[in-house]
Amino acid sequence: MNLFIEILGWIGAVLIIGAYSLNMFGILKTNSRAYIISNLVGGVFFVVNTFVHKAYPSMIVNIIWVFIAIAALFKKDKPS
Repeated sequence: MNLFIEILGWIGAVLIIGAYSLNMFGILKTNSRAYIISNLVGGVFFVVNTFVHKAYPSMIVNIIWVFIAIAALFKKDKPS
């Protein structure tokens, strides 16, 4: 179980940092589905990881991160 939680944490990190880097290099736009979903899934994985490690302040930040990504998915003016 601990290995699974650590793997989730690392995948979450790769998804969020990967999306951010691709955005900074102009490959992904912030309103693209791939960018938003990477942040959403990465945030969920971080929530699980930080909850297990009892890192509650980080967990709260990532819960907010996930809600922002969810709101962005439902935003009306995003491209498909």
